Order: sequence, then C-alpha cells, then structure tokens
Amino acid sequence: MNWLARLFGAKPELTPEQAERLAAWKALPAPDLNAPHAASRYVVVDVETSGLNLVKDRLIAIGAVAVLGGRQIQLADSMEIILQQRRVSGHDNILIHGIGGTAQSEGIPPVDALLTFLEYLGKSPLVAFHVAFDQTMIDRALKTFLGLKFKHSWADLAYIAPALYPELARSHRSLDQWMSRFGLGNYARHSALADALSTAELMLALRERMDTKQVDSFKAMRDLDKAQRMVNWTG
Repeated sequence: MNWLARLFGAKPELTPEQAERLAAWKALPAPDLNAPHAASRYVVVDVETSGLNLVKDRLIAIGAVAVLGGRQIQLADSMEIILQQRRVSGHDNILIHGIGGTAQSEGIPPVDALLTFLEYLGKSPLVAFHVAFDQTMIDRALKTFLGLKFKHSWADLAYIAPALYPELARSHRSLDQWMSRFGLGNYARHSALADALSTAELMLALRERMDTKQVDSFKAMRDLDKAQRMVNWTG
C-alpha cells in the first residue's frame, strides 16, 4: 500500500486469499456478552509500539492470552506476533520492549500479522489494562492495513479494579501497583505477551470480588468499567 492510499484513506488492496480470510472472520457470530464467565472465552491483550504518540507511532507487536470460564489462563491458547517494520524504532524504544531492529525488519508483513491476530481472537471480547492505548493502536493498524473498522467489545481492568476495591482507588493506578497488591509477578515486563499474561492474572485475582458484587458476565464487567469512568470524571 503506497503513501497516497494511507493519506487519502483508500481501501488497501488485499490478495484474494487475504480477502477470504478477512471475510471469514467478519462472518463469525457475535459473542453473547450476557453469557456467564463460566461459558465465555475472553482474550487479554497488550501491545508494544514505537512510542506513546497515538497519532504518529506504530504498532510493533501484539501479545494475547485467552481466559476460559473466567478462571483458567490457557497458555496453549496464546499468541505473540511482531509486525514487520519498514523503519525500525529508535534505540531508546528498543531498550523498553526488547524487540530489536532485526526482529522488527524480519517480522510478519502487517496484513498477514493482523489477519492472524483476528483469526486467533475470533469474536471473543477483549480485556486490557488501560484499554485506550491498546485499542487505538490496534484499531488504527486494522484500518490502515485491512481497511477494517474494528468495532469490538473491550473491558478495562484499570477501571474495573478500583471499582471493585474503592478503598485502593487512590493508591493503586498502575498495573504494577495492582500486581503488587495481589502478589503477582511478571517474567518480562514490557513484553507484550508477558504483560498480557500479568493482566490476565490480575483479572483472575479480581474474580472473588467480582463474584461478591455479582459481576458475573462480560457485560457486567463493562458496565462496572463505565460506572467507574463516570466516578472518575465527576470526582
């Protein structure tokens, strides 16, 4: 796809096989967001990027792990994918996420990488910590490379956790703080898959309080997320 196509928003050209893969994903049935946790598959996701600018920086990697039944992290049902970069990110950025220049330049072409992510995801709802960043970077990449307007259901543990533990809302804001609160570790901080796994572990740690408050479905999680955003906005 050339720079004019990106500038004017022209629909990217996909091969017949790529178009077929995208059509197959679009045809999948929507999830039942009212289904209980026990009957659901959630995908917890984290991304690595070339920086923190939501407009200028690029998606480099996606890490994701599935949570089944609301209680089981499925390591066999996980993925980490590096999108091939025409221009590798800067040295300071590489020091953060550890994805070197060779790994970036030899990554999977973005169209195929993103199709692989969609096929792994299916239509499962997404969970992240501070959704806005991950969602924006993934949405923009899908629009740029696949021409897809990604209208998907997300829940944000950065709002759900303080809603469940209001007494900790002021002192616990980062993923690291919540992980420390529940005695959780991270084998490789700022790795997309490792951070996705830590977020999934946090989600499981929150389940006892979710059960107490009858947050028993993805819709209930999302409603709690929205309610806490309103508390933060009015507070």
